[in-house]
Amino acid sequence: MSNKEIVLEAVRELPDEATFREILEQIAILAAIQEGEADADAGRVISHACIKEW
Repeated sequence: MSNKEIVLEAVRELPDEATFREILEQIAILAAIQEGEADADAGRVISHACIKEW
């Protein structure tokens, strides 16, 4: 599924009364999730055990 299709699907699921800000927030959440998945796929992660040591 393309990024455009993901955004369109997410916007369709919002209520008709959704404000532009709410729509933008939903898109920002989707972008953050995609960035996190890309980081994880590239191995740019910190283990739970390492975090607990801090």
